[in-house]
Amino acid sequence: MKFNKSMLFERLSSVRRSFSTNKVLKAITGKKARKGARVTYGVVWNLILLFFIIALLGLGFAGGAGAGYFASLVKDEPIRSYDSLKKDIYNYEENTDVYFANGVYLGQLRSDLQREEVALEDVSKHLINAVIATEDQYFYEHDGVVPKSILRAILQDVTNSPVQSGGSTLTQQLIKNQILSSQVSFDRKAKEILIALRLEKFFDKNEILEAYLNVIPYGRNSSGRNIAGVQTAAQGIFGVNAKDLTLPQAAYIAGLPQNPYVFTPFSNKGGQVKENLEPGLTRMKTVLNRMLSAGFINEKEYEEALAYDVRANLVPPKSEPTEKYPWLTAEVEKRAADILMIKIAKDDGYEEKDLQENEELRSYYKEIADKNLRQNGYKIYTTIDKEILDAMQNVAKNYEYYGPDKTEVKKDLETGEDVKVVEPEEVGSVLIENKTGRIISFVGGRDFEREQTNHALSAIRPNGSTMKPLLDYAPAMEYGTLQPGSVLADVVFEYNGWKPKNVGGESDFDGLMSARHALKWSKNIPAAKTYINNLDKRPITFLEKMGFTSLDEADYSAVSLSIGGMTYGVSVEENVNAYATFANEGKFVDAYMIEKIITKDGEVVYEHEVTPVDVFSPQTAYLTIDMMREVVNGGTGASLNDYLKFDADWAGKTGTSQNWEDIWFVATNPNVTFGTWIGYDTPKRVIDYKGLSYTRRNILLWSQQLNAAYDIRPELVKPNENFKMPGGIVTRSYCGLSGLLPSELCSEAGLVETDIFNAKHVPKEKDDNLVKGKYIAVDGKAYRVPASAPQEFVQEGIMIKKEFLEKHDLKDTKAIEQLLPNNNRWKNLVITETEELKDNGSVPTQVTGASISSGVLKWAKHEHNDVIGYRIYAAANFTSEFKRIASVPSTRNLQHDVGNAVAAYYITAVDVAGKETPLTSSVLLKNGDYQANPIEIVPPPTDEEDGGGDGDNGDDDDNGDGNGNGNGNINGIGRGRGN
Repeated sequence: MKFNKSMLFERLSSVRRSFSTNKVLKAITGKKARKGARVTYGVVWNLILLFFIIALLGLGFAGGAGAGYFASLVKDEPIRSYDSLKKDIYNYEENTDVYFANGVYLGQLRSDLQREEVALEDVSKHLINAVIATEDQYFYEHDGVVPKSILRAILQDVTNSPVQSGGSTLTQQLIKNQILSSQVSFDRKAKEILIALRLEKFFDKNEILEAYLNVIPYGRNSSGRNIAGVQTAAQGIFGVNAKDLTLPQAAYIAGLPQNPYVFTPFSNKGGQVKENLEPGLTRMKTVLNRMLSAGFINEKEYEEALAYDVRANLVPPKSEPTEKYPWLTAEVEKRAADILMIKIAKDDGYEEKDLQENEELRSYYKEIADKNLRQNGYKIYTTIDKEILDAMQNVAKNYEYYGPDKTEVKKDLETGEDVKVVEPEEVGSVLIENKTGRIISFVGGRDFEREQTNHALSAIRPNGSTMKPLLDYAPAMEYGTLQPGSVLADVVFEYNGWKPKNVGGESDFDGLMSARHALKWSKNIPAAKTYINNLDKRPITFLEKMGFTSLDEADYSAVSLSIGGMTYGVSVEENVNAYATFANEGKFVDAYMIEKIITKDGEVVYEHEVTPVDVFSPQTAYLTIDMMREVVNGGTGASLNDYLKFDADWAGKTGTSQNWEDIWFVATNPNVTFGTWIGYDTPKRVIDYKGLSYTRRNILLWSQQLNAAYDIRPELVKPNENFKMPGGIVTRSYCGLSGLLPSELCSEAGLVETDIFNAKHVPKEKDDNLVKGKYIAVDGKAYRVPASAPQEFVQEGIMIKKEFLEKHDLKDTKAIEQLLPNNNRWKNLVITETEELKDNGSVPTQVTGASISSGVLKWAKHEHNDVIGYRIYAAANFTSEFKRIASVPSTRNLQHDVGNAVAAYYITAVDVAGKETPLTSSVLLKNGDYQANPIEIVPPPTDEEDGGGDGDNGDDDDNGDGNGNGNGNINGIGRGRGN
């Protein structure tokens, strides 16, 4: 409003005229007095007029300055569009929900603030009225701000008034929470007013109110978690939905936002109910008073609400669903964050490899993903079967055969002092569906409160002999350098200073065996040889294809990797996942836990896609499966059959790391693959316990968990079919000595074996490592035949050619004994000692222990170590004409069948030089009726009387001709005797 001079003086004149000068003058007597009064009056009036003019001018100036100041405060505030405002006010920090398989609800991922959105139509009318009456009674009348309230708030702020009646409407409070900060400043207040006026032009009152009710903090719930939004408050405080809140409950909740952590009934110590609820109850009474004053309730409702027992109706403390599954929720959170990180980065134009190579970039997108995961209210659907998970966890918790607790001395991170920590034997297990890669269930450990390490999905440990099918045998079969029937030598072995041993130690060698047999009994040396034989082809790349992510650079050159000697190790999940490759006909299907992630509006953010990776041919996969069947059917994993309650086509492998620190068992059938690990967090030796070996204890735990899964979903873990043999697999016979096609001598020696082969890699050459040769034997050992040895004790047998022995670096008898251990399989093969049998220089003494019983003549082994055989002499009817009737080599049973003949007998010993026990020193044995006539000893015929002259020296093939003595060189070991 503008003021001109005429208007101003007209107003002043009227004011002046309103004063009656005469009335004043009447009280004054005298002319002089009247004159002085007129002067005083004039001065005073002029001063009043001056001050009034100055005040009016100041008011105009102040208004202009105030408007200018307000404009300066909001000059940087953008003009917000409808879409911008909508995005901001509806951007609730909602919690992410997690679901088991088949949509079974698990719970919410933990976050700093728990919130659940609710529509206004699903909120109790009592609560709406309570909020309006308490926070903004003119909500449906104003345009976003109430000037009177703002002026009052400013006045209170300027005067430091202790009573704060508040100057913000619900619209302003919504803006403060969703768009601006809670900073107390004129700058923020000015922007708040401006945005409130604009917001009210775009949104109706109910939209603003609904957003407000979903945003405002309400203290804590009964679990001690921070909560926001009326639905979360209703559930977390009284255990009801927002639409079901009663009047007193609504009044209590509506009063919380003024000071949520003072008025909340729950403490931050696990959600315990506070001893003193008076502040919150007083605030509740204030809310009810305002509702009464506003006409929302009547006097009776007011009184009834005041009588409500809030403490008695608080929801009792309850554990969060996620607290029951800590390992699972932690893993879901980690995997979901990684998925979102990659997606957000790809949306910005990056590739996954960029995140792997740039740690700073990865950290940036990981932070964004973590924030989105906790605030955007996603729904995450997992592959985990709740019932199977519960059952397996229960087995692990109550298992009776864990090894003993062990004490470990560790450094206290705070004090630096040594402290004793008791470590129990831990467990990790994973169940995977083969064709999809779905992780059905897992056990992360025995007690999350004690140790949060996920022993199934995160912890990495050396996998011991479970490495052999993955790295040694399957790759070798893929290369065509080995088949199940390939023969390997389990003997003392060294490679570049590395001397692997079998589980039995220095003396545990089983000689020649097939690859199938070596895997069945988990022999280390054949596995190491197989790996080394293919080392130049880099078989470790197969592990990379099968998802091993913890391989160290040193592992690529370490031959100990062949038997599971890893620098760091592998997780149970990755190890089990790799075994599923064999069940999938050689295709690796990456295991996964997150099925899909969707927004609160139903938009699919992520959905898993199965992408098989070719690793092995179907033939290699099946051959490996068939070899591992032997492990569970009669090998190191055979105890499975004692414990598992159902039958299936299982193929698996046991494993033990160095020093018995990690015990593994992984097995697969056509549907699922399941594996378990037991050990200590700080690696220590796992021992036999409670009458069970460490391997049996682990397989029993494996079986009990799988039995529990079978009780719930038998169709999942017990397939109706066996593994199907692909085309290209054939059955062939081979020689057990070499793995080549069997020769006639191999058949004669009883060494023919049969196995299945990849048709591309069947043996094509015939074995040529055997030859027939001559030998003499003493004490179970065979020797080359010296010229002095009597022909009658020379034996013929099937021998191994020296070239074969040299190939396996077998230069002495001890080494040969390793190659052909003393078992029935090799009973028809002869190995001669490298040194000749030497004559001790003495004539053999009397043969002892001689007797005749039931027509069988028996005697004891001679005490001299150069005796190569025994001669038996007989005189019929007890005459004196003794004749030699038999010669028995020392390797045979020391007995001779004489029947019921009436005769007298002598037994003599003959040594390698041909010297014989004199008859006069021998014991006379009698069989049948004895004649009293004395027997005169007549020397038996000599060799010359018995046969012709010297034979020719035998050549390499026929070993001599004739009945005399001839020296023939055998194409084997030692020298043979001519015939």
